[in-house]
Amino acid sequence: MLIRYGYEMTLTCQQPTALVCLLSVHDDRAADIRSPETVFTTPDVPTSTYRDLFGNRCRRLVAPAGDLTIWGDATIEDDGKTDRIVPDARELPVSDLPDDCLVYLMGSRYCETDRLSQFAWDTFGTITPGWARVQAVCDFVHNHIRFDYMQARSTRTAFEAFHERVGVCRDYAHLAVTLCRCLNIPTRYVNGHLGDIGVPVVDPMDFSAWMEVFLDGAWYTFDPRNNKPRIGRIVVARGRDAADIPLINSFGPHVLKAFRVWTYEVTSG
Repeated sequence: MLIRYGYEMTLTCQQPTALVCLLSVHDDRAADIRSPETVFTTPDVPTSTYRDLFGNRCRRLVAPAGDLTIWGDATIEDDGKTDRIVPDARELPVSDLPDDCLVYLMGSRYCETDRLSQFAWDTFGTITPGWARVQAVCDFVHNHIRFDYMQARSTRTAFEAFHERVGVCRDYAHLAVTLCRCLNIPTRYVNGHLGDIGVPVVDPMDFSAWMEVFLDGAWYTFDPRNNKPRIGRIVVARGRDAADIPLINSFGPHVLKAFRVWTYEVTSG
């Protein structure tokens, strides 16, 4: 199947402001791109790209004073299958984990493992290690947090989401990431596109957050917000939490004036 995805954002800056944007699809899907990503800004400003410490593609630019619109669009080929389910996938002892997994066991800006470790072991410690334990974490988070766009807060941490019991997809992901890390399961935070393919259409569309967990030598997708396998997931960036992979990192004040995201199946590129 073919999926068209893109975004349009308009920012207002009081003065020229440096930006770093993580909006392009991750390089591990490069071979699946069928209509290359077109990116432009209005007004036209120079941009450049680089790879960050996590392998994400970042775009640098300087927004002029006033309004700046950033627009991107592409088409990608997808196998049309839902997220993989591997019930027999096992946890690995920390001593056997690859070096590059260890960072995903640590606490981070939004994932306070030290504050939730006791709860995690008390609640999930007796569950069979591996896939079943991770799914139990996702079931808990899915039922514990009430989704509410109007209650979104960019500074909410996993510990705060645990107590406030409300949030958006990033809060579900942060809490589940934290609980899994408390249980010594490497878990990374993911931001990307997830269209309403195979499920009822929900407007308005937005970027989505989920997580990837390292079991049996591979990374697997889990989504505590939706808590069921989905079709057409497109990774933009991965990191320890949302602080590592903001859509736009602004080195100065700005106001988000307009925001639009699209992700839907098409018949041709």
